[in-house]
Amino acid sequence: MKEPRTKPSRKRRTGAGIAIPPARKRKFRERLLKWYARHGRDLPWRKTTEPYQILVSEIMLQQTQVERVVPKYREWLAKYPSMEELAEAPLPEVKRTWYPLGYNVRPVRLHEIARESVARYGGKLPRDPEQLQSLKGIGRYTAGAIRSFAFREDAPILDTNVMRVLHRVFVGKGNPKRQKSALWDLAGALIPKGKGYDFNQGLMDFGATVCTARDPYCLLCPMRDFCQAYPVQPDRS
Repeated sequence: MKEPRTKPSRKRRTGAGIAIPPARKRKFRERLLKWYARHGRDLPWRKTTEPYQILVSEIMLQQTQVERVVPKYREWLAKYPSMEELAEAPLPEVKRTWYPLGYNVRPVRLHEIARESVARYGGKLPRDPEQLQSLKGIGRYTAGAIRSFAFREDAPILDTNVMRVLHRVFVGKGNPKRQKSALWDLAGALIPKGKGYDFNQGLMDFGATVCTARDPYCLLCPMRDFCQAYPVQPDRS
């Protein structure tokens, strides 16, 4: 089905060179939120708004499958239930607890964040995005995830899954990594006011389970009638 033509004057410029008709933006929001309400994954870190627990989940999920993270996340919080207890733990022990998740710089960074947050913020993660990103190991994505999932702010996120979804649906051509700045702007512009939590979680789940890198489930996709990449050519990298 082709989307009805939208007059150019009604298009809104979003980001660097990404033009989106308002009707398409509204349709994407509505369909994503409806999809997430039905298909969102039941994950332990979605049962908390504690910033420290959100931080642990986000660091663990970097380059690691959800199925491997869930048991280690629970084990970690049982052993280090607070930022203070993690900060006080010896680093060699922290590294052993992390095993076998891999990418062993991550427990070092998490330990450093805990120690610095205790020293600077009394064991709490700051809400301010600049203060969050001043903590070594917290970049723009992790800061956005903490603000969205712990503090329930309408903060954008852009991980690999989200970047792939937005690029396919709204751009369709070129290398998404070279359009990252524009996609960050788009991620922020698309968030429905007051619904950043569900919208961002939905984006991540949608990219992980439907709009996958290889063999995406296009026939099940609620966006396919206006997706700029449909039919999708799977990533070969």
